[in-house]
Amino acid sequence: MNVFRFAGDMTHLISILVLLLKIYATKSCSGVSLKTQELYAAVFLARYLDLFSDFISVYNTLMKLVFIGSSLAIVWCMRMHPVVRRSYNKDLDTFRHYFLALAVFVLALLVHEKFTFQEIFWAFSIYLEAVAILPQLVLLQRSGNVDNLTGQYVFFLGAYRVFYILNWIYRYFTEQHFGRWIACISGLVQSALYADFFYYYFISWKNNAKLQLPA
Repeated sequence: MNVFRFAGDMTHLISILVLLLKIYATKSCSGVSLKTQELYAAVFLARYLDLFSDFISVYNTLMKLVFIGSSLAIVWCMRMHPVVRRSYNKDLDTFRHYFLALAVFVLALLVHEKFTFQEIFWAFSIYLEAVAILPQLVLLQRSGNVDNLTGQYVFFLGAYRVFYILNWIYRYFTEQHFGRWIACISGLVQSALYADFFYYYFISWKNNAKLQLPA
């Protein structure tokens, strides 16, 4: 554990708490992509297959449970909650995420570090996380205006990835056998997807104006 990974975990956790706050406090999921949330649920379920077989630490196990439980709770609320689901922007959230998941799974079968069941699904989760934000970004661009909580959710989600890139750089120079090149490349791709959002987020913050993304 280093300061960059801890900061990444905390900003990731904050992003989830912000989204849960939006959903439970306002009883609304307007501006939130169900497609992205379903992809994140698949990411955590695929990545943490070792939850009950490989114990690393109490912190590690707790974070895995939090990410799995919160992602499933968000999907359930958006699909099943009698009030929250009414605010879901179904007409704007039309990204065909199942094609994305299928393409990523094929990539994981072809490009991986070890040909084992657990490693294939680990690679799948890494690739999928890199592009899982796409439906959310497309929805925000289609809707134009972005409410404060949704904007903060996406911002902290992007910040988490930036801290994790710093974590990998740190580990590369301090650990003799660190070689998770799949995670490094996927993290760079994911960060690049956030670049446009970060630009408009900074502009809105600088001008003290409501966040708006170009269509």
